[in-house]
Formats: sequence, structure tokens, C-alpha cells
Amino acid sequence: MEPFLTFDPYILFLLGLGAVVLLVSWAPVGLKRVPLTLAILCVAIGVAVFSTGLLAFDPDPRTWDTATERLTELVVIISLMGAGLKLDRPPGWRSWATTWRLLAVAMPLTIAATAWLGWAGLGFSLAMALLFGASMAPTDPVLAADVQVGPPRSGDEDEVRFGLTSEAGLNDALAFPFVHLAILAAAGGLATQSGLTDWFTVKLGWKLLAGLGAGWLIGKVLGYLLFRSRRGLSRLGDGLIALAATLIAYAVTELVHGYGFLAVFVCAVTIRASERDHDFHQEMHDFSDQIERLLMMLLLVLFGGALANGLLASLTWTDALVGLAVVFVIRPLAGLVAMAGSDQPWRERLLLAFLGIRGVGSVYYLAYGINHGDFGDSERLWAVVGFIILVSIVVHGVTATPLLARLARRRESFPAAPAPANPPGSKNGD
Repeated sequence: MEPFLTFDPYILFLLGLGAVVLLVSWAPVGLKRVPLTLAILCVAIGVAVFSTGLLAFDPDPRTWDTATERLTELVVIISLMGAGLKLDRPPGWRSWATTWRLLAVAMPLTIAATAWLGWAGLGFSLAMALLFGASMAPTDPVLAADVQVGPPRSGDEDEVRFGLTSEAGLNDALAFPFVHLAILAAAGGLATQSGLTDWFTVKLGWKLLAGLGAGWLIGKVLGYLLFRSRRGLSRLGDGLIALAATLIAYAVTELVHGYGFLAVFVCAVTIRASERDHDFHQEMHDFSDQIERLLMMLLLVLFGGALANGLLASLTWTDALVGLAVVFVIRPLAGLVAMAGSDQPWRERLLLAFLGIRGVGSVYYLAYGINHGDFGDSERLWAVVGFIILVSIVVHGVTATPLLARLARRRESFPAAPAPANPPGSKNGD
């Protein structure tokens, strides 16, 4: 006779998946009044479930390196589509000034400072230190939902939220050349002219241009099919088209050896610009958001399981101090340097600098680098990156919502004075 208390791993998986789906639906309302986020809750569930030993599966990313790369890749591109669709502000040099500052100044400074800490403080090789720096560069588009702008045309687009959303949309691609630089260093190519030439012309030049061009072209074509053709696909009202756009933009760009991350975000921004005020943008955004949240929660439960199964076992006190420095010193200082001289109030600069969330994008870059380069033993690097992501999930998760709410209340209490129609000393019509 079969024992009554037996646990089929597959049935337990279905039970857990159902619980995660329910959690995704409940969390936006259920967690409003508590200092927790869905990300924190899912990591805690992962730790609790995998600590029981009922599941034989070990979700350690060091074991499932290829699966980790592919799953995180999928979550990131879906997130990038959602981020691009919900930006109300048209692209421009002045209107996106905060974005350009964070990308051109904060990101390179973060990479350089983190790589230096990895090399001088942790004793990593140059190649591993570069990979460490590149992995820590992106403000994560997946875990940054609480600090991003609201859905399309919601009006929830202050400068802090806009800056963090647009930065997250672009720096996932712009950090990629530095991952390739780390791979080149691991192969000893930094000492060869051919290696550096290939990196500069292909990995930096062509791949960025191809990503930008392919994303714009595909966005233009899809925008026409959605809103301007006789049988506009937007009439279908099916948000599934957002997933189709994501996969097409990413796959086509990768086929021409461009950066698919860049193409997906540019494609989304271009689709939004083709008919900026159409209601269908909301449908596409909502579908992308649901898929993103579901996959994100699954990843975070697995991340919690990896923590329970020893992901941080090789972490030392020095590693932890370096990790804390990345979260509390390097990114904030790099952000403040980037925002120096801007027109933003000091409080907004601080929030833009502090809320550089690390997460799924960092896992992807680390997995990609290790899968495509020879970095030797990466156990300690995984431990440091895992610790940084855990700290970011907890610290930024607990602080982001109240800090942004406080900023909003202050903005309502002390609204900015409108600019005069004719500044002093000017003439009418100037």
C-alpha cells in the first residue's frame, strides 16, 4: 500500500507555482501598508521552502549556468519592452538630460570603481574584476518597478522616476561592451592589437549601432502595422502583441549581431512614439507587466533557494564590505557626480543616485560572462554578486516607496514656481 504522506516533486512544483501566481495578483494591494515588497517576500519564500529539504532540486546558478543566462535574458527583455512603452516623455537631448548624465557619467564610474575594488580589495584577476564591474553597472529594469514611472498616460512621471526608468532601459545594453572587454581580458586579448580593434569596432561600435538601428526600424514597422495600416493590429486589443514585438526585436537584432537589449527598448519607445496617446499602449504594457512580474517572482524564489543552498557560503567579511560599498558608496557617489550642475533639486539628485537597484540584469551579465569566457573559479564572485543583490532587494525595497512618497508630498507642499513668460532682460518674442 502506498504511504499516505508522500510528496511528488512535480505536484509540489505546481503548488508552488500556483502560490507564486496568486502572490503576484495579491501583492500590489496586500503589501501597500507594510514595509515589504513582493521581491523581498518571494526571496523569503524561496529561502523557507528550499531550507526544508522537501525539494531535491538545487537552483544554484553556478550549476545551471546556461539556464540561468537564458531565463534572466528573457525576463530582462520583457521588462525592457514594458519600460519603453510606459515612458510618456518623447526622447530628446534636453528632456532626457538626466538619463544621459546617468549613462555617460554614473555608469562608467560605477564600472571603474567596482572593478578596482574587485582587483585591489578582493584580489580578483583583471578579467574577473572587469566582469564584476560590468555586472554591477545596470540599474535593473526588472526589480526597479517600485521606482519607475507609472503605466502609459498615468501622469506618474516625475524626474526621479523618469530618470531611473530610462536609465534602466538603456544601460543594460550599454554595459554589454564592458562584459565583452572582460571576456577579452580572460582570453589574454587586451595585449593584442587585433583583440582591442575587434572590441572597439564590433563589440562597441557595430553592436550598439545595430541595436539602435534595428530597434528603431522594427519599432517603425510595428507602429505602422499597429496604428496606421488599414487593418491596424491595435484593433485586436490583444496585449500579446507586446510579447511578439519583444521577441522579434530581440531575435532580429541578435541575428545581425547587434545588442538585442538596446533594440527592444528602442523598439518600445518607437512604437510608443508612433501614436503616443493610443489606448492600446496600456494593453501592451499591462500584458508585459504581468508576464514580467510572474517570471520575476519565479526567479526570486529560485534566488532564495540558491541562498538557502549555499550561494553565499564562500562570502568573507572583506567580500561583504566591498558589497556594501558598491550599494552605499560607489553608486551613490557616481550618481551625485553625474548629476552635478543639473537643475534638479538636491533631494532628487540624492534619490537618483541612491536608488540604483541591482538585480536580474547583474545575474544575466555574470552568467553570460562566465559562459563565454575563461575566468577560472567563479564561486567567490557569485557570492559577492549574490550578496549585493540581496542587500539591494532589501534596502532599496524597504526605502524606495516611502522616500518617493515623501518626495511627492514635499513637491505638492512646495510646488516649483512657474518660469516667467518673459525672463528679466528679454524682449517679447525672444
